[in-house]
Formats: sequence, structure tokens, C-alpha cells
Amino acid sequence: METVVHLPESEDPCTIRDVLDALRKQKLEPRHDAKNWGDWIHLEGCRTVISIESMRGLTRAATIEHAEDDSPDPTPAILKAFGKLGWYGMDEDGEYQLD
Repeated sequence: METVVHLPESEDPCTIRDVLDALRKQKLEPRHDAKNWGDWIHLEGCRTVISIESMRGLTRAATIEHAEDDSPDPTPAILKAFGKLGWYGMDEDGEYQLD
């Protein structure tokens, strides 16, 4: 399963450091892995990963790729971290606020 999150175009982009700090505030241990083909945020002890779109360290969109067997499930903390930064979720019904 995947969850798409984004920052509205009307807002200035975040830095990847802002995202990492927000995840840490939710008691997660993120590690940023920058590759030529894209940026990833891995969470210590989890198989769930975050594929984050970035350009020169700035970001406004990401996809959370959920692992079915993560225990405990990091999803609520991840969504709360992005929500605190003013990001929104996006699904087939449109945009929704993150808790």
C-alpha cells in the first residue's frame, strides 16, 4: 500500500532536514539515502520507506510505501510528522488533511 503526501503549491517547499526533524519529533529514527535515481527515507527497525521528491534539498511531495508486517505500524507517526509541516494526503477522492 502507498500513501501520497504533498505540500500545497501555495506554500514554500520544505527542506529534507525539516522532514527528518519532524519524523524525529514523532520518535522515529529516519535515515536519508540520496541516490541518482531518487531520495529515500528509511526508518530504523521498519520496512516502511518514504520515497521523497527533492530538488537541491527542497521537497514538496513524497510517497510512503507501507510494509504490511511492520510492528508497531509507523504510519500514524509518519502522517502526523508530515501534517505538522502543513502537508496533505492525496487519494482518489482528492486532498485531505493529515493528523
